[in-house]
Amino acid sequence: MTTFTPTTSEDVLAAVQWAAAEEAPLEIVGHGSKRAVGRPLQCEHTLDLSKLTGVTLYEPAELVLSAKAGTPLAEIEKLLADSGQELAFEPMDYGPLLGEAPGRGTIGGVLAANLAGPRRLKAGAARDHILGIHAVSGRGEAFKSGGRVVKNVTGYDLSKAMAGSWGTLAVVTDVTFKVLPAAETETTLVIRGLLDDNATAAMSIAMGSSAEVSSAAHLPERMAARVLGGKLGSDPATLLRVEGFGPSVAYRLGQLKHLLSNAGPIEEVTEEASRSLWRDVRDVRPFADGTDKPVWRVSMPPANAHHMVLALRMRAAADAFYDWQGGLVWLRMEGEPEADLLRALIRQFGGGHATLVRAAPAWRAAIPVFEPQPAALVALSARLKAEFDPKHILNPGRMVHSPDSATLARETEGAAS
Repeated sequence: MTTFTPTTSEDVLAAVQWAAAEEAPLEIVGHGSKRAVGRPLQCEHTLDLSKLTGVTLYEPAELVLSAKAGTPLAEIEKLLADSGQELAFEPMDYGPLLGEAPGRGTIGGVLAANLAGPRRLKAGAARDHILGIHAVSGRGEAFKSGGRVVKNVTGYDLSKAMAGSWGTLAVVTDVTFKVLPAAETETTLVIRGLLDDNATAAMSIAMGSSAEVSSAAHLPERMAARVLGGKLGSDPATLLRVEGFGPSVAYRLGQLKHLLSNAGPIEEVTEEASRSLWRDVRDVRPFADGTDKPVWRVSMPPANAHHMVLALRMRAAADAFYDWQGGLVWLRMEGEPEADLLRALIRQFGGGHATLVRAAPAWRAAIPVFEPQPAALVALSARLKAEFDPKHILNPGRMVHSPDSATLARETEGAAS
């Protein structure tokens, strides 16, 4: 078994060219904080990007930052914070949920997993903030896309194609992200005691108001006790975050309190406590329990999510909490993953998709970890894979079973017909 630890983009190119020539599959890793997401890999060789580090450009006035792919995200966030800036999409840290130490993710992994946080409805995800990349395809060819300016409209944006590809299309060596000023202050309103349906209604009212709520989440009974060191207590907590300049935040909080005065008792969590609370929601701290109990990440229409969860609980033991105004559901199963049941219920209640982000390796090998695609998308994905990695050497099988070329050709032809 060989582990390549490149320190330059040229080293990455040489390693991938060797793997392409030998048709030797490579597992692509940074610091391994998300290694347990996806189907288990069986690769003899590893391309470890943890030494490919360093911020190569930071221009606060231009709202642009470039870095090598293996640069720790924590290092970048500190650099930005020192200048009063941030990655507005607040990428989550999968480490604690997957039994790893926090703060081990890399900036390349942010793009590969298309990470986002509770501010997703307002700020988008990684793909909405990427400006440019340098990468090496599975053919062993170096390429670049985008640039170092916020407005770049020339050609097809391959940078966005890398978002959410989990290292299966190319090895990204350098990234350039748009950064934004951080909010001067923030306060979270906490409405206590709401059941899931009433919480969904309250979040909808808040997000539809002129109060410019940046995040909305709901922690059902017992879930609230698992964030902020237990300071919220165990009663259900519906969270509404307001950010910005102090006077503006105070005015908008007043609007929300008036609008939701009949919803239930309202508390305020301010400043650093508010930031800690949302980090716990972002990083799924309620389920960071040191086990490998199956955890699902479900995206679906916010108005329907609590109906789906109730139907699921009628047939399987599960805990849940809601982010993105209810449109993102985190589920922890007490037994088997129940993939077929869960996906059938998602279809029944308006559609969406489910990703198994934590489970024992045997389960991750046995069931589709990522949402199965319709035939047309299967064909498109196969063509994209054939263009970037025709020999299937990059993280083979991580997202779907990696067939031999003859099987892939038959599947592609069938899906396209």
